[in-house]
Amino acid sequence: MYKNALLSLLIIASLFSFFNPVHAQGVGPIYIVQPGDSLSSIAVRFDVSVEALMEANGIRDPNLLAAGQELVIPGLEGITGVLDTEVINFGDSFRSLERRTQVPEELFKRLNRLVSPTEFYVGASMIIPTEESESGPTTRLTPASGESLFELAIKQNSDTWTLASFNHLAGTWDGLPGDVLYARGGASDQTTSGLPSAFISAEIRDLPIKQGGTGVIRVKAEARVTLGGILVDHELHFFPMGDGTQVALQGVHALLDPGVYPLRLDATLPDGAKQSFEQMVLIVSGNYNDLTISVPSETLDPSVTDPENQQVSSLVSNATSSKKWEGAFQIPVALPYCIKDWFGIRRTYIGQGTDVKLNGFHSGVDYGICSEANPYDVYAPAPGTVVFTGPLTVRGNATIIDHGWGIYSGYWHQEESYVTAGQLVEPGQLIGKIGATGRVTGPHLHWEIWVNGVQVEPLDWLDQVYP
Repeated sequence: MYKNALLSLLIIASLFSFFNPVHAQGVGPIYIVQPGDSLSSIAVRFDVSVEALMEANGIRDPNLLAAGQELVIPGLEGITGVLDTEVINFGDSFRSLERRTQVPEELFKRLNRLVSPTEFYVGASMIIPTEESESGPTTRLTPASGESLFELAIKQNSDTWTLASFNHLAGTWDGLPGDVLYARGGASDQTTSGLPSAFISAEIRDLPIKQGGTGVIRVKAEARVTLGGILVDHELHFFPMGDGTQVALQGVHALLDPGVYPLRLDATLPDGAKQSFEQMVLIVSGNYNDLTISVPSETLDPSVTDPENQQVSSLVSNATSSKKWEGAFQIPVALPYCIKDWFGIRRTYIGQGTDVKLNGFHSGVDYGICSEANPYDVYAPAPGTVVFTGPLTVRGNATIIDHGWGIYSGYWHQEESYVTAGQLVEPGQLIGKIGATGRVTGPHLHWEIWVNGVQVEPLDWLDQVYP
């Protein structure tokens, strides 16, 4: 009986020790194991061997690892505290992160195996040592032109020496206009990013942006601040969301080379002063295929195509202030539908009977005639105002609808259009009939979406809700 009782107690004790978090045994910075971690993944992350981790933490079986367990990370002499992970926000830089977290730049590089600050991108995960008793800065400050560090310190109930020391300035004279500084305490709804103080928060949705993608830039600014900016080389237009946030939608051209491009945000304060912030944003490949098509040579004549392109561009360049749509767009043809050609395809057009060649890309989605009930119907995908309807050489019988905020949809190659310029349309309203007019090889509907003057992947607007 006593043996059975003793055995039961031993089993209970072993179970308790198994489920209880295991604390680190060695000396050094601590990493708290997260769900999904393995000893090998942690070793790779901190550039140490599995054996060194096991030895520093007295681990015998590398498979017995529990979420919440504390591990000492060896080989990081001089570093203490808990090693936390932070996803870099839009607006952060090495300098702003160093000031905000009080972690030196060289230590960031050492922990994250970075060679240059140019490797510092929005969305990257950075390892940051934190002390349990540490209270980081909560207020961002941006000296205005002619404003001294002394004046800033008075506003924060602080002193110039504390601000200078906290922000790693050479002295009390070293604060520059437009620089982002930090101070402890203070009531503010700002996020502690590296953005100038006129910006409460800013984010880019769906990073990284792809070729032919729609960039969504959300910004919350201080009261009575006017926003502007540039993405790649397009001027941004901001519109109010109703929750204090302003949003700009910007298309990225499908032929833009993958790489990093500038996003600049500008804030004009009520007194006319300006604050700006610029950061590089990664644009990735859309992985588009190539296609060669034979078409009538007259539709490749620059004397015809250039004026038509300019006409369409002028029609879709105005960002009207009223947003007319809600939710996702609807498919512009009847069900069941079929797609004959996709957005972004790199196209080489060959003039029939000539040596004329034109390189370009497919700027929309081609829907074929696949519905038995309503095979030729063209429908409005969202509310809007018709701004153009008429015949064009390349696009055939065309219709363009303005949905507000710089969003336009285009319908090419129709046999006929059932709407007129200035007419308001609703989702699902019959607006035209599929045809084979313009530069085509057969009957279909070519459907485009323009976002602030740039054609984007239309299917994104069926699958997602913007903004």
